[in-house]
Amino acid sequence: MSRPAEKLLAGLLLLLTAPLTIVAAILIRLEGGGSAIYRQVRVGKDGVEFEMLKLRTMRPGSDPVGVGTVVGRDDPRVTRVGRWLRRTSLDELPNLVNVWRGEMSLVGPRPTIPAQVADYTPRQHRRHEVRPGITGWAQVQGRAGIPWDERIELDIEYVENRSLRLDLEILRRTIWLAATGHGLAPD
Repeated sequence: MSRPAEKLLAGLLLLLTAPLTIVAAILIRLEGGGSAIYRQVRVGKDGVEFEMLKLRTMRPGSDPVGVGTVVGRDDPRVTRVGRWLRRTSLDELPNLVNVWRGEMSLVGPRPTIPAQVADYTPRQHRRHEVRPGITGWAQVQGRAGIPWDERIELDIEYVENRSLRLDLEILRRTIWLAATGHGLAPD
């Protein structure tokens, strides 16, 4: 998808989802205080770091305890509202701001934290040939249910085969997964 089209679509989606985002932000604040927006440094296209935005799903001060820490369904750091946001993937709505700013795309490899990227092989760095996405090939193939190395290989497969047709298929699958709740949240 072209950058201008993506920016226009991200802006439109930000407007359409604003009421839902506002309600979610209010619920987050009511449940545990703290900021409704979670900011984390991630690595994007060409290895450039940026601040990724999400709706906060964990208690304030509950950053992951280690590189590659999987947040499971029963993780006590996740709030009640956070579980719902994660299950529906609504916690990703602020990523649309990152798309609008040009740091992310709608579709591409999910951005990772710098500590993970430090261990990448030259082949794995191919993920950074494109802007990272809100959703991607690895996400619609099983997300956290597949091993990390396999997810990276799926991202590289996407980079090598990306096309508008593939992007539209990934978006179609993402909408279905989000609507049904299947395969999105880690078990």
